[in-house]
Amino acid sequence: MSNNNNITGLDAHLKKIPIFYGWIVVAIVFITMGIGVNVRTSFSLLYPSILQEFGWDRATTAAAFTVGFISAGAFSPIIGRIMDFSAPRYLLSASALMVSAGLVLSIYATEPWHIYLTLGVMMIGTGVVMTYVGHSMFLPNWFEQKRGLAIGLAFSGVGIGSVFLMPILQSTISESGWRSACLLMAVLLVVVVVPLNLILQRKSPDELGLKPDGEEQDVLTGQTVRVIADAIVDLEWTQTDWTLKKAMKTGSFWWLCLTCSSGLYAWYAVQIHQTKYLIETGISPLEASFALGFVGFAGILGQIYFGHLSDRIGREWVWTLASSGFALCYLLLLVMEDNSHSALLYAMVIVQGGLGYALAAIFGSMPADLFQGRRYGEILGVVSLIALMGGGIGPYVTGYLYDLNGNYRAAFWLAFAICLVSIFSVWMTAPRKRRLVAGQAEKRAASIVTDRDGV
Repeated sequence: MSNNNNITGLDAHLKKIPIFYGWIVVAIVFITMGIGVNVRTSFSLLYPSILQEFGWDRATTAAAFTVGFISAGAFSPIIGRIMDFSAPRYLLSASALMVSAGLVLSIYATEPWHIYLTLGVMMIGTGVVMTYVGHSMFLPNWFEQKRGLAIGLAFSGVGIGSVFLMPILQSTISESGWRSACLLMAVLLVVVVVPLNLILQRKSPDELGLKPDGEEQDVLTGQTVRVIADAIVDLEWTQTDWTLKKAMKTGSFWWLCLTCSSGLYAWYAVQIHQTKYLIETGISPLEASFALGFVGFAGILGQIYFGHLSDRIGREWVWTLASSGFALCYLLLLVMEDNSHSALLYAMVIVQGGLGYALAAIFGSMPADLFQGRRYGEILGVVSLIALMGGGIGPYVTGYLYDLNGNYRAAFWLAFAICLVSIFSVWMTAPRKRRLVAGQAEKRAASIVTDRDGV
């Protein structure tokens, strides 16, 4: 923990900012993810043009995303271990530069393996630091009672970014080709993301001599102390100095891995194939790109609201609602095969983004609720490795089933079933049995006071 007297230079000035610096961190994550995550998601827009230019089959082309996700998963434990001992601003800046290099090199691609290396390993793989995974390794440090809200706000930057960036990228692709879109994204990363993180991003409140949520340790109210105490359900669990080895011996760890991997399967199976599928149902490429953008826009309010709601009612309930959103999304897509009415399109957009994208806030909160501690980054890195395998397999299996059957029906029904698996798994993970969220703890504290006073 930092000593207040040793805080000098820029950190001393950052500490004096009149608002809690954790909210500045949220703003930086908001901007970084608004660009960084949407750059990775842009593969969905590049995908049709790459298919048309090279004539490869869908599974072969979509495999670039799978290769990227597998490499991102492989990098995650390493990134987590580094994050435990170093400043995230260096990793974030290096990630942005590597993704930029991959985008620039991709314009020279002529073979599938070129796309796998540049847009797969370099863009999607090393870009994992700028995503939900990388930011979830340090952002929870800044908040405890408002963790879900803060992460929901930060991660909603993806939605804002998608509303502006996706149509611009689609227009660039339509007018100048997918290579020009890649160059545009590389410039954005170098000009905006690198300096913002390198100069201003910080790992934890300790670095500035602050406390989570902006609380001053010596002026905590009795109510706050009581809520913090009543949040603990399993004292032995919360007092454990968690390491990866200890975590892997628990059932909660493996249920968490299944929860997250099945959730990301459902998320990315639709995200990568959605644009191509919508175009084939008769929707114009521009409208399809706007649909992808408005999925992210719908996710803005969804992530903020449901992130906050998870602080009140628990992570399990919100994960269930979010997974149900993806399940409904797949059902609507199946209906749209024979009826591409605009009402169905935007209903699909709302349930996918407004409900489904709430998974992101819980992905960033739930692992910290369970395994927060000195080695949290390493633990989350392995959870992310397994989760990203689900996210990477989803697009490949979806493309394979399309090539096998000539349509997406079997693939979408499989994804629907995996949504149900994710819902079951989160209740088996059961973070509520270890530590309550703030709303549950407040309710418990009030109940104890009521019982004590005989009211």
